[in-house]
Amino acid sequence: MRLNLKSREDFAALSLHEKNDYLQDVARQVAHARGDEFIALDKDALSRIRRYYSRRSLADLRLEQVEEGLRPSLIRLADAIRKNEIAQIIKHEAPHRPRELVRAPPLDEAQLSFFVPSLYDAPIKDDHNLMDIAPFALSKTAGEGVIRYELKDSIITVKGGAQVGLATAYDYDIVINMISHLAEAMRRYKIDESKGLKPSLPPRTYRPAASDILRFCRREGGGQQYLDLERALDRLQATRIKITTLDKGKAARREAEAFPLIGRYKVVSRTHKDRIDLVEIDIPDWVYQGVVKTKGTPSILTLNPDYFLITRPIAKFLYRLARKAAGQSMAKYGLHELHKRSGSKLPRHKFKQAIEEIVASTTPLPDYDLRLVEGGTGVVLVMTNRKADEPGAKNP
Repeated sequence: MRLNLKSREDFAALSLHEKNDYLQDVARQVAHARGDEFIALDKDALSRIRRYYSRRSLADLRLEQVEEGLRPSLIRLADAIRKNEIAQIIKHEAPHRPRELVRAPPLDEAQLSFFVPSLYDAPIKDDHNLMDIAPFALSKTAGEGVIRYELKDSIITVKGGAQVGLATAYDYDIVINMISHLAEAMRRYKIDESKGLKPSLPPRTYRPAASDILRFCRREGGGQQYLDLERALDRLQATRIKITTLDKGKAARREAEAFPLIGRYKVVSRTHKDRIDLVEIDIPDWVYQGVVKTKGTPSILTLNPDYFLITRPIAKFLYRLARKAAGQSMAKYGLHELHKRSGSKLPRHKFKQAIEEIVASTTPLPDYDLRLVEGGTGVVLVMTNRKADEPGAKNP
């Protein structure tokens, strides 16, 4: 039975009257699908199922207090809601049939003009680089636990907040927006300086409108997007990266530094519909010090704007890795190393299946062609810039 239910967030945005009408309609669909007679939910049953829809806790139904004639209907309705949610999780997070990797841009985007995004190459030291790993959960929903990367010269740990979990690949789009804003402000600073002016360095606080963030990240501007944006800021602020440098020399020592993906944030104003409007984000030191350099060249890599249209978190990771490792030429990674650097929770055989689906997709990644070849120690993913020739390959 396919109900195509509203998300919890969309359901929460409805008025009480709209929630009741919606749940009556869902109950009608469930009864029709089973060939049962539809029994309209009374006020008490609606109250119970509203709580259940929002929290998915059977205790909210308090079935022992429900009239015997209505109890089976409530059980069937709750079971249908639960199964629909499980189906959605599998659809979004587990590898399955090949599907498009790049979604269509927002319908109104042709009328918009947005700054082409640039991504700071986020190293704490010169030999460390957050584009070599995924500093986020490879999921469309908040991840749990800790991701630990044990590389040749460092150990990188990504840890989310106890209440909100790890930031996702889609949350990280906001970090790209923040970094790009800072890079653009620094570019203008140098232009003014070259003209003999005395400009001020960019501020350490970023104050964007929520609508500008969504537009920059090439997202629709619906109510759900604003709810997601506020939760994304919570996860980004709570997610911390710790990098431990491993010195292989005689005087072996370790240096460690930890930092959040974003600093403190504040919702400065809300709309009349209580949606997040203007926000204030403290730019963390690891970003500011890497981009705001009066001398020397900041480590900045330009991303294709279609990066924001990539639909699968693993594909987002692959694009960032290809952009760093392959650049304008080519790079190769064995699937074992790729699995380790991705932080994916999938078993290796499922991860391999996911990579095969991405390689076989009819909509390739922006800028890079992917193919799988047999190597000396197993299957190897080859990432090639479409403008590059293979003889210039880079083999990490």
